[in-house]
Amino acid sequence: MIKLTDISLMRGSKVLLENTSAQVFPGHKVALIGSNGCGKSSLFSLLRGELSLDAGECYLPADWRIVSVAQETPATDRSAIEYVIDGDRHLRDLQARLAVAEREENGEAIALLHGQLETAGAYDVDARASTILAGLGFSVSQLSAPVTDFSGGWRMRLNLAQALLCPSDLLLLDEPTNHLDLDAVIWLEKWLQRYSGTLLLISHDKAFIDSTVSTILSVEHQRLITYTGNYSAFETQKAERLRLQNIEYEKQQAKVAHLESFITRFKAKASKAKQAQSRIKQLEKMESLMPAHAASPFSFEFAEPAALPNPLVQMEAVLLGYGSHIVLSQVKLNLVPGSRIGLLGRNGQGKSTLIKLLAGEHAPKQGTFTTARGLKVGYFAQHQLETLDPAASPLLHLQRLDGRATEQQLRDYLGGFGFHGDEALAQVAPMSGGEKARLVLALIVYQQPNLLLLDEPTNHLDLEMRHALNIALQGFTGAMVLVSHDRFLLSAVCEDFYLVDAGQVGPFNGDLGDYRDWILTQQATPQDSSKQNADEATQKPDRKEQKRREAEFRRQVAPIRKALENHETQMDRVSRQLEEVEARLTDASLYEEDNKPALMALLDEQKTLNASMQEHEAAWLEQQDALETARETFDAQR
Repeated sequence: MIKLTDISLMRGSKVLLENTSAQVFPGHKVALIGSNGCGKSSLFSLLRGELSLDAGECYLPADWRIVSVAQETPATDRSAIEYVIDGDRHLRDLQARLAVAEREENGEAIALLHGQLETAGAYDVDARASTILAGLGFSVSQLSAPVTDFSGGWRMRLNLAQALLCPSDLLLLDEPTNHLDLDAVIWLEKWLQRYSGTLLLISHDKAFIDSTVSTILSVEHQRLITYTGNYSAFETQKAERLRLQNIEYEKQQAKVAHLESFITRFKAKASKAKQAQSRIKQLEKMESLMPAHAASPFSFEFAEPAALPNPLVQMEAVLLGYGSHIVLSQVKLNLVPGSRIGLLGRNGQGKSTLIKLLAGEHAPKQGTFTTARGLKVGYFAQHQLETLDPAASPLLHLQRLDGRATEQQLRDYLGGFGFHGDEALAQVAPMSGGEKARLVLALIVYQQPNLLLLDEPTNHLDLEMRHALNIALQGFTGAMVLVSHDRFLLSAVCEDFYLVDAGQVGPFNGDLGDYRDWILTQQATPQDSSKQNADEATQKPDRKEQKRREAEFRRQVAPIRKALENHETQMDRVSRQLEEVEARLTDASLYEEDNKPALMALLDEQKTLNASMQEHEAAWLEQQDALETARETFDAQR
């Protein structure tokens, strides 16, 4: 088992854990939770042997095989499936030794190695790797594509596949769902339920945690607190403890009353019985668990929009696509005040394309698309984070929106999103992804939209901020369209689900449990994959033409990949320089009066490096989006 005894852990001058103990038993599945920056990832680094304790003892069985997801992917021409199998270094070593023995015609060694390879799973490794890749969203044709063909998000899926394929006694997964869509999350959830080793999971996805773990290890005030059960059980236990302590309980009652009114309104619309009852139960559960989040640093709400025209958007027979490629056809969708739509569908089917149409970033190729006068859109997508001014502060961003508000009013508002004191005056450039996402949400909420478009809004948000967003969305009176792999958020705030699949958009008759069942029936088994290979061979006999098109695609995207590699190289360089500067800044003597010039020089260097990192990250994301669009278009035309 893992045994942590009276441990203390610091990063620089910051104390992450202090004089705390915990145990994780073999075969247990444990979620490590806590606010951003509390030390969760540092604890993983400790278990991997990359960090040392400042005090205490960390015991791990010496013979345990520890596997985690690589954070970098080399630019290699190895095929996707071979790259995934390369992650099992023991198996690859046995295969290399077998090749040597065969060249030397060493019969005894050959026989011995064949036995070892069988034990290591060499003879079904291709089938296992194919199954994992299919579950994570890779098509059959992508299995043989070189790693260099894939964008950053898909390369992270390849790294996750490597970790899942490797035999392990301890599996460390740090935010494994961040680069996945909902169908891949559902598949991963089932895989982890069958995993027989010890699992330590960092995740901000409540539904995912609920389905995969039986123990919660919570970082609270620099201590590790163990709770038995999944995340829902943790919330119940923590809520009861806080009720008994009466910590800030009274200020939650207004939010409880708000939820009750929302539940009442929804009950009146319970025509879709199964979905309605599922949602009502979840909202009532949220009401009882409000005290568990009493100490949350986040609290905000949507003001009433200035206007609520009806309808806000009308679509009839809309055709959407890029160039000659058609993504969606015959789309009919009307959005009225109070519409709460969750878009479901597999990766690449057109959910984000539909959102971009509503946001005004795309125009329909055909059909009727009408927006009301007075429509005010609040659009959240990952690229919106890069529209922030890196040199400006959160306060300045708001002042640019509203020059009449007082500084104190704006500071009070920003406090609800976790920007307190000097944090409201800090530059955006060095902010984390979570901080930027909170600021973008703050700007959207401040502008009082009547149509909310949310494309994976929770990717960078911790559990407390997700809870605050969930509560705020209950009170939003405009129309909302949501794409998310966070099932807890989807089920809590959406009244209708639409399925985007096979070029069509239509109502989904069921709840998220039904969608999960639908996804699992769509996902192929190895036997299905073999059949699909045969079907594809029958349907697409002209392999020469396919190879020509693949070569043409690689030629077209070569400049994009080159730019991506250049920015990655520059980000690595700047990151190393930042680490060096930050390490020097931990020297206590630097803060003495005599060393003030040296300190100021280091702070200036840190600022310059952070700005450079921001610039390369923005350029890298732009190129990555271009590669994703090219890949979607190519895949759709196959």
